[in-house]
Amino acid sequence: MKIDIYDESDGSTPRPKENGCSLKPVSPDESGEGLPYAPVNWPNPGDTWRWKVGKRVSGAGHYLDRYLYLPKSLRNSGLTTRKKYGFASKLAVERYIQTAFPGANINEFFASFSWRIPAQKSSLANGTARLKHVPCIPPSEESDSQSDTVCCKAGNKMCNSLLEQSENPPLAVMECDICCTEPKFCRDCCCILCCKTINSSYGGYDYIRCEAMMDESCICGHAAHIDCALRCYMAGTVGGSIGLDSEYYCRRCDARTDLVSHVTRILHSCESLDSRDDIEKILNLGVCILRGSQKTSANELLKRIEVAIAKLKCGTCLEDIWKEEDNISAISMDVSHHGNTALEVTTCQEPIGVRTSSEVMSTSFHYRTESQKLEVEIDQVLQALRKSQESEFRMAEDSLHAQKNYLCNLYQQLEKEKSDLVRCTSPDPDALLSTVLSRVKQIKGEVKKLKDMEEVANGFGKTSRAILKEHFSLEIEE
Repeated sequence: MKIDIYDESDGSTPRPKENGCSLKPVSPDESGEGLPYAPVNWPNPGDTWRWKVGKRVSGAGHYLDRYLYLPKSLRNSGLTTRKKYGFASKLAVERYIQTAFPGANINEFFASFSWRIPAQKSSLANGTARLKHVPCIPPSEESDSQSDTVCCKAGNKMCNSLLEQSENPPLAVMECDICCTEPKFCRDCCCILCCKTINSSYGGYDYIRCEAMMDESCICGHAAHIDCALRCYMAGTVGGSIGLDSEYYCRRCDARTDLVSHVTRILHSCESLDSRDDIEKILNLGVCILRGSQKTSANELLKRIEVAIAKLKCGTCLEDIWKEEDNISAISMDVSHHGNTALEVTTCQEPIGVRTSSEVMSTSFHYRTESQKLEVEIDQVLQALRKSQESEFRMAEDSLHAQKNYLCNLYQQLEKEKSDLVRCTSPDPDALLSTVLSRVKQIKGEVKKLKDMEEVANGFGKTSRAILKEHFSLEIEE
C-alpha cells in the first residue's frame, strides 16, 4: 500500500492507496457497495458485495468494526446455509470462501479490495469512538477486526455482541438516535421497554428481537422482554387500533413480528430441559402469547402446550410429556371430573419504567392486567376445589370398598352356614338355623348401610350430616 504525501498545513486528510484505488475516509456507521472496500465481479461478473463500518476507531486510524455482506446472487444460490449474510471478521470471510468455493484463491480475493477502512478526521478527534491505545496491526497479522477489547454499554459481560460477533455476526442495524444514544442502553442486550438486560438462557425464550428489514442490508435490531411487551399491549393478541394476533409490535420501527414461530422454538427448547419448574414457567409464557388468537396454527400450538402442562401437573415422566400420541388420553384424564384444565399463569407485578403514549389516557384499571389477575384467581380456586374433591373422592372410595368387602365376607359366611345346615353336620340343628337367620338379618342391615353410603354419589354437600358422620366420620359444622 502506498501513502500519499500531504501537507498538514492545508488540513487535508491522507488518502491511502491500495491496488491503484484511493481509499476515501468514511464516517461512522457509513455503508456502501463495491470498491474500494468490497469485492466486485466476484465470483461472477455483476456480483457486487456490500460493506459497512461501526463507530470504534483504532489508534492507526481505521475502523475496528467492519462488516462485509454477500451479493444478492449468493444469498439464494444454495451455496450457504447462513440465515444472516454478514461477516464481521476476515476469519469469518475466509471460512465462508473456503467452504463455498474450495478452489478459490483467498489471497487474490482479499487483494481485490481493501479490508481496512480509514476513518474521517472528525472521527479520529472523537474520544468516544477511538480507543485510547490500539497498536497498528500489520495486514498479515490481522485476522479478526474485532479482536480488540470490546465492552457493552450496559456493562453486560454476556452481551450478544461479545459472544457471537466472530462466527455469526448480525446484520447491520438501523441508525437510532433515540434509545441507542442513552449512555447505558445497549441495543444488543437491553429491552427497549424497561431498559433492563435480556437473558439468552433456554434459547432466549423470554425476549423477542425485531429483525424487520429497514433496507437491503440493515434491520431494526431492537429487543424487548415478552412480559414487558404483553403488559404494554405490544405482544400477544390485542384488539383495537393496534390489532395484534399472536404478534409483537416494535415500538421503535412499528414493524410486526409473528410470535407463533417464537413459541414453537421455545417449545422445542423445553424438550431438552430436566427442570419441571423451568418447563412450566416457559410453557405458561407461551400460553400468554397464544391465548385468544384467531390463527389456526396458534390454536393448535396452544392445545399442545396445554396438554403438556396437564401432563406436567399429573406427574408424567418428562420424556412422555412431549409424546403427541398421548394427547387425547391426557386431556380426558385431566378433565374427566372437572371440565377444563386449570393452568397457572404467572404474571410479574413489579412496575416497569415504560413511558408510552397510552399512559396519557390510562385509567386505574387495564383490561389485560385485570383479566389476567381474574384468570389466575379463578385458576387457584379451581385448583383448590379439585384438591378438595379429590380428597373427598378418596375418602368415599376407601369407605365404600371397605363396606363392600365386609358384605362379601358376610355372604361367604352365610353360604358356609347354609351348607352346614343342609348337611346337618351340627348336633344342634336349631342353633345352626338360628345362626343362619341371624346372619341374614345382619346382611340386610349392612346392605341398608351401603345404600345410605351411596348417597354421596350426589356430592358430599347434598349428603345428610348424619350419614357423613356415621359412615364417613366427617362432622359438618352448622
